[in-house]
Formats: sequence, structure tokens, C-alpha cells
Amino acid sequence: MIKENGRFREASFDEALRLVVKRFKEIIAESGPDAIAGVSCARSINEDSYQMQKLFRAVIGTNNIDHCART
Repeated sequence: MIKENGRFREASFDEALRLVVKRFKEIIAESGPDAIAGVSCARSINEDSYQMQKLFRAVIGTNNIDHCART
């Protein structure tokens, strides 16, 4: 679902992904890569959390990553 003009509408996965990429690029251009952060779930497998942190560090350019397994 994509929200436009205060209402949600159905969208394909590709359209939604393009919107996320576009918004991430706009945020990075306006405020820098540290304006974006990633949070990994404690129930995710290690490989998923590793891939998430690689995406945020190598592609987006930020070290702002966290997880909820802190107890």
C-alpha cells in the first residue's frame, strides 16, 4: 500500500520499492546518510542481520544500525 493525498492505494512490490529508494535518495541528498537508520529484530537470523548492516554501511553510508536484543 502507498499513501497518496491522505489515502492508501494498492501498489505492486516494484512500485513500492521504487518509492522507498526514491525517498531514501531524497533524504540522503537533503540531510546526509546519517539521517537514515536500520533496526534489526532479535528474532532475525544472524545472516539477515548481517545483510541489513552491510546494506546500511556499504550502500547507504551510515553506521546507524541497532537491534532489539539488548537485555
